[in-house]
Order: sequence, then structure tokens, then C-alpha cells
Amino acid sequence: MSIIQSTTTEWKGWSRNIRLFFLANMLYQIGTGMFSVLYNLYIHELGYADAMSGKIVSMQSLATALCFIPIGIFGDRTSRKRLLVVGALCSGIVLAGRSLFETEGSLLILAVLTGIFAAIFQVLAIPFLAENIAKKDRLRIFSIYSAFVLASQVAGSLGGGIVADILQAAGVDKLLSFKIVLLLGSLATIAAFVPIQSIREAKRTEKQAIEESNEVNEDTTTGQRDRSNGDISFITKFAAIQLMIGIGSGLVVPYLNLYFTNRFTISLSAMSLLLSLGQVMTIISMLIGPTLANRVGQVRAIVIFQTLSLPFLLLTGFTNLLLVASISFLFRQALMNAANPLQSAILIDRVSAKRRSLANSCMQTAFMLGWATMGPVHSYLIATYGYYWGYAITFSITGALYVSASMIFLMLFREKRVVLSK
Repeated sequence: MSIIQSTTTEWKGWSRNIRLFFLANMLYQIGTGMFSVLYNLYIHELGYADAMSGKIVSMQSLATALCFIPIGIFGDRTSRKRLLVVGALCSGIVLAGRSLFETEGSLLILAVLTGIFAAIFQVLAIPFLAENIAKKDRLRIFSIYSAFVLASQVAGSLGGGIVADILQAAGVDKLLSFKIVLLLGSLATIAAFVPIQSIREAKRTEKQAIEESNEVNEDTTTGQRDRSNGDISFITKFAAIQLMIGIGSGLVVPYLNLYFTNRFTISLSAMSLLLSLGQVMTIISMLIGPTLANRVGQVRAIVIFQTLSLPFLLLTGFTNLLLVASISFLFRQALMNAANPLQSAILIDRVSAKRRSLANSCMQTAFMLGWATMGPVHSYLIATYGYYWGYAITFSITGALYVSASMIFLMLFREKRVVLSK
């Protein structure tokens, strides 16, 4: 309750742009949340094999990954507000098309377009927030933002599953019920452009101008060159670790709804509720993440969260009991994702202001490349080894990649401990 109260108080003190941006993301995430929770099931209901879902996820992820860096560079040179408006409108329109068209070609083309426009929000959100808040407030607001995004996804995914079940209970055909919910999600996504349109955007914020000026004043020409090389080195290392995490995540996360419906007999509402509870636990862990980071440091906090998630990940992959799978899934979800805002804060703080969009783009690109390459691998493992051993293998591979990435992250980026003399 204290976290909620302090967050509510902070909300009142935020700038108008930040509040409008949060509102736009709420609508956007509700819409995409409704869509994501049912789309794999919709593809299955159309009569396609599980491999089709893997192909769609891979093509969408690949399109997103290829667009990250161009959007990041373009976002630094033009209006971020206009790009966000385009992203919201076009994403909603494309999602509506995916709700109506059923041929394989149209589904794949629209998946690519979805990936392109989805990249806009993913790339521009963190640099936009960094421009509009003080450095000392970044970790806190990044954590609140990440929790807010997940809360909106919870509302969308939970609502989508419940509405689909209600429609089917009322006698609506299963396929039609999916189409209706997917269309509702697309309308919510389109509506996100309204608050974005009301954002008052300056060509260059005073905060960013001061920060860039300080960099120029503090560095000589050689110093600037060293800082540039340091930025590139840091971004490269950070991106390599994100690639490992993306590969592991791409084997498991996009198919969690299929995992629960294939291995266990549960309703759409139960599946949606379970996935939503996972997001709720992640929200809580994200809000307490800054407290842990203040005690042990941001890097160690990330490693602690990710390492603790491993036993729960493996338990989810190997159990045949729905209750055990549900509880272990919830803890894995919360612990692994709690590190995300901490990673964003480290990335923004350790890279110069003029390269933040590039840094965020590279991080997102590396992660999504992992997702893009793992769809066919997941489908092959499930088709070859079945619903038990197939998922057990994918969860095990993911666990090995997560732990390896955490250890490398600790070795490369751990903070120096300051010893205070008495």
C-alpha cells in the first residue's frame, strides 16, 4: 500500500508529457495484451499446425529487430511524437487486419507489419522518459513505467480471455469470439494516438541540451574519442548479453499460453488469469527492485533476480502438476522480469546522451533477434519430442542461457565496492 501511495503522489508531480505518455501506453498495452493472449489460439483455431505460430512469431520478431536501429537513429533526428502517433495508428490498423484475414500469406505479411510498427514504442519509450526526468529519478520512474506497462497488459490479457469465454458461453462460435476480442484489442491500440497527439514536444529539451553541453565541456577531443569508443564497447557487450537472454526467452515465453493449454486441460479464462497473475507478481517485483538495487547495487540486483528465477523455470518445464506449474511459473515470471527496469537504468546512465537511442535500439535488436531465430527451433522440439519432453528441453536450454548471461553480466559490469574508512 505504501508503494501505491507514494506512486500516486509522484504521479501528481510529473510533467504533463509524462502523464500523457503513460496514458497512451496504457491504451496501447491493453490493446496488444488482448491480442497477444489469444492470437496463437486463434491461429490454431483456423486449422494451422503449431509450426505456423512459430513462423509468425519469428517473422514478426525479425521485422521488429531489423527496424530498431533505423527507428532509433530516425527518432533522434525527427519528431518522436509524430513517430509514436504513426506507431499507434498503424499498429491498430494492422492488428485489425490480422483479426479478419485468414490466408497464410496475409497472416505472414501482417505479422511483419506488426513487427515494424511495434518497434516504435519499444525503441522510443525509454529515451523519451530519460529526457523528461532528472537522473536521480530515472531508476524509480523506469520501474514504475515498466510496472505500469505490465499492469495494462494484465488488464488486456485477462479481459480478452474472459470476454472470449463469455461470448462462447453465450453461443458465439469459438473462431468468431476470437475475432471479436482481437478487434476490440486493435481499437484500444488505435486509441493510444489521442493522448500522444496532445503531447507538447520541443525540438530539443533543455535537459538534453545541458547534458550534451557538459559532455563537450568536460572532454577534450581525445577524451571525446575515448568516450565514443567506450560507449560502443559498452553497447556491444550489453547487446551480446541481451542476445543470449533473447534466445532463451524466445524458446519459451511466446508459447506459454500453448504450454498451459497443451500440457494441462484449462479454460481460456483460467489460462488468461494465470498469465495475468504472472504479470501482477512482476509488477510487484519491479516496484521493489529499486530498493534491492540501493542495497546491493544495480548489477548485483539484476544477477540476484535472474539467478533466483532458474529453479522455478526448470520446475515449470518438468512438472506434470498444474498447481506446481502455476506457482513456479508465477515466481519465474516475477524474478526474471524484475531486472528489466534496472537494465534500462544502467544502459541510460552509462551511455552518453547523444547515443541513448542507439544504445536502446541495439539492446532491443539483440533481444528480438533471439526471439526471431527461436520460433522454428521451438516448433521442431515440440513436434519431435512431444508436449512433455519438448517443453522440458526448451525450458532447460532457456535456463542455461539465462544463468550464463547473468554470470557474464556480473563479470563485465559489476560496480566497484566503496570501502569507507572509519
